[in-house]
Amino acid sequence: MTFKQIIKQHHLVLLQDKIDVYQDMILGLSNDAQNDAKGSAGDKHETALSMMHLEQEKLTNKLKETIVLKEILEKIDVSKTTATIVLGSYVKVNAMQLFISAALPKIPINEITILSVSPQSPLGSQLMGKKQHDIVVVNGTTFTILEVE
Repeated sequence: MTFKQIIKQHHLVLLQDKIDVYQDMILGLSNDAQNDAKGSAGDKHETALSMMHLEQEKLTNKLKETIVLKEILEKIDVSKTTATIVLGSYVKVNAMQLFISAALPKIPINEITILSVSPQSPLGSQLMGKKQHDIVVVNGTTFTILEVE
């Protein structure tokens, strides 16, 4: 397995774990609402039910966002290597290791911290199409591209 494949796989596992947690929480709230409906009445009950519904909506939105991130990641072909930076590139700039994919949490792999950036982010958009030894400036910081995989 290549380093890029390891990064992608690690992120996919993390995203699936998040999806599972959100689904469990939504199911738990749904069950709580059903159980609460059987034994309660009055204003307190309505308020509690309303609060559970709002929380369920928030969790559902987070679940949808996480599913979209996972779908984006699944479509990335990390087996191809190019001289220019594209979606799925592993890039070393200055003292940072970047994976061009989606805005995902940074992860440690083999004692290396990988920062996943979206091509739409300020840094990601400047890097797209660039190659080794190119220089980009983002928010006053100069980034030298040391390696593209």
